[in-house]
Amino acid sequence: MARSDPRNLPSQAGRTFVVTGGSSGIGYFAAEQLAGAGAQVILAARSEAKADAAAGSIRSRIPDAEIGFARLDLSSLDSVRDAAAELNRLDRIDGLLENAAVILAGRKRRVTADGHELTFGTNHLGHFALTALVYPTLAQTPGSRIVTMGSGSTRLVTLRADDLQSEKRYSSFSSYALSKHATQAFGFELDRRLRAAGSSVTALVAHPGGAQDGLTSFRSGVNEPTVAQRFLAGLSFVAGGSKEAAAWPLVRAATDPGAVGGQYWGRTTPIFGRPVLNTPVASSHSAQFGEGLWSLSENWTGIPFPV
Repeated sequence: MARSDPRNLPSQAGRTFVVTGGSSGIGYFAAEQLAGAGAQVILAARSEAKADAAAGSIRSRIPDAEIGFARLDLSSLDSVRDAAAELNRLDRIDGLLENAAVILAGRKRRVTADGHELTFGTNHLGHFALTALVYPTLAQTPGSRIVTMGSGSTRLVTLRADDLQSEKRYSSFSSYALSKHATQAFGFELDRRLRAAGSSVTALVAHPGGAQDGLTSFRSGVNEPTVAQRFLAGLSFVAGGSKEAAAWPLVRAATDPGAVGGQYWGRTTPIFGRPVLNTPVASSHSAQFGEGLWSLSENWTGIPFPV
């Protein structure tokens, strides 16, 4: 595949992308990069005030940017349903970038409004439900893509397929890694099902590598690193670089003309570098796990996804 320049994307004029968690962090920079290429971007986030700040920051750099907002709390299936109903009023959705995530939920296990472990329920089940509910609009948009966000944490914590909601044992990091095992496996299972159905929609998976606020450019109301954060980031550079660069694999998976379903986009090293094709942990490609996860996800959300 041809080498691409992540700072010079192909034109996305006339296309519409939904970025979950697009008001902050990596999601914000994915939205900024897409808007810079001419796309309409919908920031799907919990806080309208934060989304307004993000939209203002983008427009300060791209005055003619088309930025919209959809209220979305992935930890609430009622909120997911409301957001999906709003998104389905769009004429088209060319890309659904499933970026939003709970990373470290705390020392004690907590649950969502629907009774699911908070991290897994938000990161995977919320996105599974959203994808199922907006699939009709994706399916009517030629060449649309769904990009689920994975993580290098899947290489650090072994999949526990019998304890995805951390009921047997819990730690904030392991619950995060289990949720990312699920988001990766969901993306690849979705790809298999879309291919079998002959759908024009494609599913890809990305992981961001490492990212730190202290190494990320200032954005008013969005990313305002302190002197201390910049100093500490310089000392701990091995944890990753900027969030601008961490958004590159997600954006390339969504926009590269040569990208195809089933690919896994990451960085040239586990935490740094350009957006390139990577190989996920083996369990993410397991058809047995993917099929089982799909069935569990339908049961846990109460939302069928018959693709």
